[in-house]
Order: sequence, then structure tokens, then C-alpha cells
Amino acid sequence: MLTRVTNQTLMMSAQRNLGANKAELARVQAQAGDLKAINRPSDNPSGTASSLQVRGQQAAAAQYGRNIENGRGWLTTVDAALSNTTDILRQVKDLTLQGSNGTLSASAREGIAAELDVLRTELLNQANTTFMGRNVFAGNTDAAVAFTSTSPPVFNGTNSAVTRRVADGVSVRVDVDGAAVFGAGPGNVFDLVGKVVADLRSGADASASLGAIDKRMETIITRHSEVGSRDAQIQRAQEVNMKQQGALEDQRATIEDVDMAKAFLDLQLQQTNYSAALAVTAKVLPQTLMDFLR
Repeated sequence: MLTRVTNQTLMMSAQRNLGANKAELARVQAQAGDLKAINRPSDNPSGTASSLQVRGQQAAAAQYGRNIENGRGWLTTVDAALSNTTDILRQVKDLTLQGSNGTLSASAREGIAAELDVLRTELLNQANTTFMGRNVFAGNTDAAVAFTSTSPPVFNGTNSAVTRRVADGVSVRVDVDGAAVFGAGPGNVFDLVGKVVADLRSGADASASLGAIDKRMETIITRHSEVGSRDAQIQRAQEVNMKQQGALEDQRATIEDVDMAKAFLDLQLQQTNYSAALAVTAKVLPQTLMDFLR
């Protein structure tokens, strides 16, 4: 069966070919403009699915990164507070030893007692240390202070832990139980300093409290070492998280991005192809009556 090829058929075919070339040129121009291999899901359906999966993993890794930064802030604050508390208790011990000297005058003992009163206030300030509006020794509560400013101070927090999730299935505690560090009932650190002050002012032997001071310092040092271990753990998690985020970004770039040099080379090649297609089409299309009338 013979098929007649008319001028209209030739023109429609040429138009389709030019349209396809122009669409490809537009696609390459878009890639060169934003350096994105995928501008719409239809460009690469399987690539789009992989891209969404990688971006989901990136979002999770970024959230873990924020959790790590927040957790490190908590632990740094706790570390400083425990260091200050230990230093204050050392001063308390030194002053207690000085006050235990039986040759001191009443005015000298009163001076030491006044210094201890100041140190007791500083201990309360350390016990109420906050990070971003949250008390680091009050547990998982929104209490304004861990210890009240009453006399004697009362523990106002809970022993429930504050944790930060730093990786899939991995959480790190970032606070410290204030009741364990400072004591929550009779015999707490504030009562202990208060007893030394009372002994100095009454003329009693203040050295009787030295054993209790040493025991409290041991407790604080133990808690401090635990904080150091947690900080080391969260630092390791941070290193892993940073490597993971870098690897995920490489995966995303491989799927979504195009190489700049390749994009501009493809653009130049497609522009040349389109120009050639226009020239060839103009040559091969049959002449019309208008060509003869000119």
C-alpha cells in the first residue's frame, strides 16, 4: 500500500521534531540554571524516591545534631556547677579546720562563721544553676529552683532524668540528681555548713563535721566523674553525627545535583543541535507558492 507524503505531513513532522529539540533545550537550560538533575518528580521517578528517603534521613540526623548541641550545653553547665561546688566545699573544709583551733578568739571565730554563711549562699546558687531556663539539678520538672531559699533549703525537684536522644535508639542523661549531690533532707550540704557555723558561734568543736564534709565531697566527685563519662559519650555521638550528615549530603548531591562543567557542556551541545535542526528543517521543507511569488 502506497502512502502519500504531503507538505502538511512533512511540516507536522518537522514541527514535532523541533518541539522535542526545544523541550530538551529548555530542560538542559533549567539544569544549567539551578544545577539540579531533578526539577520535578517526572524527571526521574526512582531518583525522586531515593531523594525523599535521603532527605528524611538528613532531617533525622539534623535533629540528632540539635539534640547533641543542647545536651552538651546541659553537661557543660552541670560540669561547671559541680566544679564550683567542689571548690566551695574545699573552702568550707579549710575554714572548718581553721575554726577548730582552740586558741581562736570569739571575734575570729565569728569572722570565719560569717565567711561560711557567704559560702552557704554560694552553694545554694550553684544548686539552682540553670541552662536555658531549666534547672540542671531539678530533674525533669519546670520548677523555678531546685532548692528553695528558705532556711533550711528544701529540695523542690524530682529524681526523673533529663535525657537527649543523640542517635537512633541512643539517649544520654544530661542532668544530675540534685538530691543526690546536695542532699534532700536532714544532713544535706546546707545543714552541714549551718552546723559548722552554729558550732563556731557557740564555741563547740567544729571539727566534728569534717568527716561529713569529706563524705559529701566524695559524693560530688563521683557524680562529677559520671558527668565526664556522659560528656565523652555525647562527644563521640557528635563525631558520628557529623560524619553521617556529610555522607548523606554526598548521597543527596549524587542524586539531585549535576556537575557544573557537564551541565554547561550539555547546554552548549543542545543549543548547537537545536540551531542545526532549525537550519536543516528550513532547507528540506518543500517550497510553497509564496516562495515562487517572491
